[in-house]
Amino acid sequence: MKTAGKLVVLGSINADHILNLESFPTPGETVTGSQYQVAFGGKGANQAVAAGRSGADIAFIACTGDDDTGARVRKQLESDHIDVTPVSVVAGESTGVALIFVNGEGENVIGIHAGANAALSIERVEAQHALIANASALLMQLESPVESVLAAARIAQQNHTTVALNPAPARELSDELLALVDIITPNETEAEKLTGIRVDSDEDAARAAQALHAKGIKTVIITLGSRGVWVSVSGEGKRVSGFKVKAIDTIAAGDTFNGALLTALLEEKTLDEAIRFAHAAAAIAVTRKGAQPSVPWRKEIDDFLSQQG
Repeated sequence: MKTAGKLVVLGSINADHILNLESFPTPGETVTGSQYQVAFGGKGANQAVAAGRSGADIAFIACTGDDDTGARVRKQLESDHIDVTPVSVVAGESTGVALIFVNGEGENVIGIHAGANAALSIERVEAQHALIANASALLMQLESPVESVLAAARIAQQNHTTVALNPAPARELSDELLALVDIITPNETEAEKLTGIRVDSDEDAARAAQALHAKGIKTVIITLGSRGVWVSVSGEGKRVSGFKVKAIDTIAAGDTFNGALLTALLEEKTLDEAIRFAHAAAAIAVTRKGAQPSVPWRKEIDDFLSQQG
């Protein structure tokens, strides 16, 4: 039996080590930073947290190491209203790590050690077959082994579970995988990597969306940073602006958008309503520091929207 409105997120878990700098160092240069913090991140976990806090019925398929960080992450995810039963503890492996520099403009550069995330194997995906088959939607990113993402997408498609893919970090993907995707949410860089079309304008975004439709994807949402998103359904496209806020840190803004978007769609909001809800969640997130610490709760999103008139 399908669990109506059930969301499964498959993806990565990282501990983010974040350092704020005036400007990024050049090779060979040492710069002194401020406000060092360790916060939980990883695209999969960020999106799971965004969904959990915004009200989704959500389970998370992921891996942590058998270390103290992993134990703390799992406890934190539970407090964010996420079913962590499908999170595997991988013996002899460390939990994933991201080293993040944030500059004075709020931009970031990131280096990642996959750690336990690399252990999210096809076998571990197959072990969650029933969970994926019974869900309404499956949301994934690309910090997990791509063959596992493909395996999960196959299970979802065979069982009429909506497949949403946030194709980040940017990489080329097989037509086989793309043909299994129902909703794709690349940013400009990721859209270019998938289509070869550089996205500098709405016209470019429309062309990139058409190229993705041609690969079998019905709903394409290209995120354009402060300019909002280009949304195209079966070839009908338009730009939907976001909300104007003062950004201090864009870490996890895209992840927050994705988690909130799926939550709203599973509540049977229209696509336009879901994008507005997701824009609101992301707008709140960029006004706060860190990945998961910046993700808003449902009441905050509803309050923000009610103030927009």
